[in-house]
Amino acid sequence: MGPRLRGDRVDTFGLTDILTRAPAVVAGKPLRPACRPGGSGLEDFELSPVHYVAAGGFVLAAIFGFVANKTNFCTMGAVSDMLHMGSRGRLGAWFFAMGLAILGTQALHATGLVDLAGAIYLTPNFGWLGYVVGGIAFGVGMTLAAGCGQRNLVRFGGGNLKALVVLLVLGITAYTTLRGLLGLLRITVFEAPNVALEDHGLDDQGLATLLATVLGADDAGTVRIVLAVLLGGGLIAFALAQPAFRRSFDNLLAGVVIGAVVTGGWFVTGHLGNDDFEPVRVESLTFIAPVGNAINYSMTFTGSTINFGIAAVLGMIAGSFVYAVASGSFRIETFSTRSEMVNHLAGGLLMGFGGVLALGCTIGQGVTGMSTLATGSLIAVACIIFGSALTMKVEYHMLDEMGFPAALGAGLKELAMPWRAGEGG
Repeated sequence: MGPRLRGDRVDTFGLTDILTRAPAVVAGKPLRPACRPGGSGLEDFELSPVHYVAAGGFVLAAIFGFVANKTNFCTMGAVSDMLHMGSRGRLGAWFFAMGLAILGTQALHATGLVDLAGAIYLTPNFGWLGYVVGGIAFGVGMTLAAGCGQRNLVRFGGGNLKALVVLLVLGITAYTTLRGLLGLLRITVFEAPNVALEDHGLDDQGLATLLATVLGADDAGTVRIVLAVLLGGGLIAFALAQPAFRRSFDNLLAGVVIGAVVTGGWFVTGHLGNDDFEPVRVESLTFIAPVGNAINYSMTFTGSTINFGIAAVLGMIAGSFVYAVASGSFRIETFSTRSEMVNHLAGGLLMGFGGVLALGCTIGQGVTGMSTLATGSLIAVACIIFGSALTMKVEYHMLDEMGFPAALGAGLKELAMPWRAGEGG
């Protein structure tokens, strides 16, 4: 409970400090404009670590949004391509980004530039039920909503108003799950069976920590480096082994850029934001809780403040918008049927709730979390893929007028025995 609430709090520094010279709110106190009589005021203005962090988050996410729009990067689409067409091009981009982020982030940690000990993904409060249920719920939701949180931010930047509806529902649900009525359900049901790893002699839930304990190794740091090379390098090798990935410039571009910006996010918060007087929480890109915080920030702007996550949400939309306008692809899109709207609403709700339970999304857990080598991230990603794939199977069978229970059973059977998916009956 503690790490999640702490990990998703709204930090106390203002967007106005970055964009204008207007008074901002820092640590709950008004900040006077640094302006001498007769002067421009710039001579007394000093940037603090929180300003660098927010600006860095915006820039990194804007690059992400621009490239994601250009390359059509979509984790839900990656699962769909693999399931329906046997194509692993976009899946390769996702896995390449994972591998690159693991290598880059672990290099930052090994060299002492960033201390990952404070990352929420490594919390010793192991919420296994949240990872499983939340991951599956998120996977179902992103399929119903035609994309995950990241993808809907990109779609909204390109003029898609259906994505706006998804983001509003996702954000409000996430915020309610963190701090509202749904928070009671989260705490009393899904966090009740959490395992306190510290009671078992483990400092965190990192794969390296668990492996070092099992092997009886004294140096967990060495185990971490070896594991990072094997897992990160393995994911990159898997991606490069897919012809649909390595022959596509867009997929290669998406994999490299996304892996790099996630690594950059850790550097911005963990190095530039590492200040004794104004410390910033160590984090990187994720798009569930920050969407809720961004909605709250937009409603309480004069008395609220920005953080890395909120800036990243704004940057993602801005980057996608710039590409859409520059390429002439900006189009206003709305719902065409009632069922389409219902699916998007349900998808947003499931992603908001499930994403909080699982501590992230296909980017938050799938790339950022994986880069920390957290055990929970591995579980959450597997459950997200399973939930998405199962939903696609069920939707496919229901097109043949099969009832939901029968479609669910058929989908589970096909996922359990994929070699029999093409058999009749």
